[in-house]
Amino acid sequence: MIAGLEVAFGLIALAGAVSAALIRDSYGKLISLGILVAGVLPFIVDRGYLDVAVTVSLIAPIATIFVLMVARREES
Repeated sequence: MIAGLEVAFGLIALAGAVSAALIRDSYGKLISLGILVAGVLPFIVDRGYLDVAVTVSLIAPIATIFVLMVARREES
């Protein structure tokens, strides 16, 4: 992978991890976890694990929907 892209995706993953650790709001935390996944996914593809990348790309949004439903119930 190109060195500049590695640094950019690493910073995106790091920003997602730090913000997920610091944010208290459940919706904000889900957005931060999405940013974290978006930063890590190119590294998975770069290693050649395309089946894992496809699985993560399909499971992450579905899991987010279920977590949002649970978070909405807790706030009610």
